[in-house]
Amino acid sequence: MFVKICGITNEEDALLAVAVGADAIGFVFAPSKRKVPVSRVTDIVRRLPPDVMTVGVFKDELPERIIKIINETGLVAAQLHGVESTAHVQAVKQEVRTVFKAVTAGSKAFYEAEDFKADAVLVDSETPGAGEIFDWQMAENAPPGVPLILAGGLTPENVSEGIRKVRPWGVDVSSGVERSPGIKDPILVKAFVESAKRTGTELETLDNNGLYDDEPYNWEEDSTWR
Repeated sequence: MFVKICGITNEEDALLAVAVGADAIGFVFAPSKRKVPVSRVTDIVRRLPPDVMTVGVFKDELPERIIKIINETGLVAAQLHGVESTAHVQAVKQEVRTVFKAVTAGSKAFYEAEDFKADAVLVDSETPGAGEIFDWQMAENAPPGVPLILAGGLTPENVSEGIRKVRPWGVDVSSGVERSPGIKDPILVKAFVESAKRTGTELETLDNNGLYDDEPYNWEEDSTWR
């Protein structure tokens, strides 16, 4: 199970997320309480191990600007959280090796997610970053063959249930592991990662025993983002 801790604003939280087993960490460049300066992200990324996916989160930003920031900071992925078109996503994809496209559950973009040709699609509520849960049944009819990242209101307490209902490729959390906006709670971050990983392993075991028809997407065997 791929786990991303988003809304990182400082080095301490970045290192914490890595230490407890997160696969990716996200830095917000869009308007938000968690927005961070490019220079700070550059300094943090330098101190992170190379096997951790570092993601820049943007909203309706020009492709050239996204590419410039990714290159300046040393990030390896971009997450597009606005109403970007397929052409917009592809323009970024040409220069950035991994691109996630965020969509609202149940929206037209959600049902046409395959058209974006993104590496994964992040399914969120209508108000990203607000800690609001959407009806997980709305994510059950995602286009086949599109790696899905479940987001929106996840916490250490409900992430296992979300994974079992949606069967995503990965999960993403921000406010659900914070003590205040932009400041992570070490206990919550650790609990979230452990719960998500444990549930992912349990489901994979069930799949391998033939109790489920569809095998979950295994990020550890997929090197496309490295």
